[in-house]
Amino acid sequence: MNKQYSIALTRRTWVRTMATSLVLAVVSSLSEAQSLPDFTVLVERNAPAIVNVSTTYAAVRGNPQDRAELEDLLRYFYGDRAPQLGLPDPEQGGEGGGEQGPDGAGATGSGFIIDSSGYIVTNHHVIDEAKTITVTLNDQREFEATVVGSDERSDLAVLKIEATNLPAVKLGESENLKVGEWVLAIGSPFGLQYSVAAGIISYMGRALPTEGSNYVSYIQTDVAINPGHSGGPLFNLAGEVIGINSQIFTNSGGSIGLSFAIPVDVAKNVVAQLRENGTVQRGWMGVGIDNVNQELADAFNLDRPHGALVNDVIKGGPAEAAGIATGDVITSFNGHDVRTRDDLPYFVGLVKPGTEVPVEVVRSGSPLTLRMTVGNLENANALGQNTPATGGGSRLGLEVSPLDPMTREQLELDAGVVVESVRGAAQQARLQPGDIIVSLNGVELNSPEELDALEPKLPVDRPLPVLVVRDERQTFFTVRIEP
Repeated sequence: MNKQYSIALTRRTWVRTMATSLVLAVVSSLSEAQSLPDFTVLVERNAPAIVNVSTTYAAVRGNPQDRAELEDLLRYFYGDRAPQLGLPDPEQGGEGGGEQGPDGAGATGSGFIIDSSGYIVTNHHVIDEAKTITVTLNDQREFEATVVGSDERSDLAVLKIEATNLPAVKLGESENLKVGEWVLAIGSPFGLQYSVAAGIISYMGRALPTEGSNYVSYIQTDVAINPGHSGGPLFNLAGEVIGINSQIFTNSGGSIGLSFAIPVDVAKNVVAQLRENGTVQRGWMGVGIDNVNQELADAFNLDRPHGALVNDVIKGGPAEAAGIATGDVITSFNGHDVRTRDDLPYFVGLVKPGTEVPVEVVRSGSPLTLRMTVGNLENANALGQNTPATGGGSRLGLEVSPLDPMTREQLELDAGVVVESVRGAAQQARLQPGDIIVSLNGVELNSPEELDALEPKLPVDRPLPVLVVRDERQTFFTVRIEP
């Protein structure tokens, strides 16, 4: 083979190799593009069932003090970087940053038709205290809507318009959704009707620091939800509604990729009750609960931090009747795993009052299954009690005094001693004068003498649970006695 032929062959081989690489790159690119979801059919089928909801108000609605308290709470947790919640602004009379009307007394949001006879789902905060509600369909027809029922705790409302043969969405299920799934929202951001935005689920079971929202375990997404999207649907790739867009975290008033939707399983329960009765009944068990950190897990002999730690049992409540006790760690409710305390109110709220359900707890390190008849949340105030509280600890370096009978009666305590001073282990456990210690390491204390008798028997070098009443709320601390 001569040199000229060898060079030509090498060039031909190089060209073939480059051509093959180019073809493979194109095929790979096309394959990746084909793997991305195509939302066109989903939008064409469902957009006709999405509506714009606009409202007017007779006067400024809401309580400015409530909003101020929420903003103070966010500043407490986040400081100068406190995010803004896309919630109703009573000063403006508008929906969570929704598009204001020309007179400043109106707002706009989104909704979707669930029944061809004219039933529509939206957010409670979109229509709360509205004087008039106007629904605009995809074909630009307008109807004045009436409120069938509205529920503040879940932020859901059902409207009715006088129309027939309307397109309706299909409701899916949210229980088995997974982080990373593609989702799509259709709504009216800033009053722009039928705008579409896609993204993925970024977290499941998000709890938010808003009043009543502990009965909703939110779907968090990175979909570009903006003011005006509130009340609109969140779809899965099958074209089923799996959530209702409700809130956003924002520093600017626009989307920063943190949006929250109400799971459709919650919505189906609430909507059915609103359509039937105009009101919603929720389950209630009558306990104060706290999260379980590593120290508390060690103190209560858990294999890992999980569950909801019971730090208060309301007298006369369903939990007391079922035998649930302070210091129990609830790990499962009605067949649902309780990961943190935020899971429990959500699962309890889904159960119809009067239903008997299994409750799995860990007591003194041993699993135990109890049966509880779920109460009605609306009846909780009849007992003159509040729910959730927080956490605490005690022993060496602790001086206490007897609890006077009047205070014991006012707080409805069966036991307790008052902390006079702290040092050493008690101080490290964050106990403080004025605390009322109800129990230490599971043993109730009724006098300083009982503490003196118990102290030598306490194990050392491991966290010990201490049940404390502080500011009229029961909470657990942990104290560790050094060897």
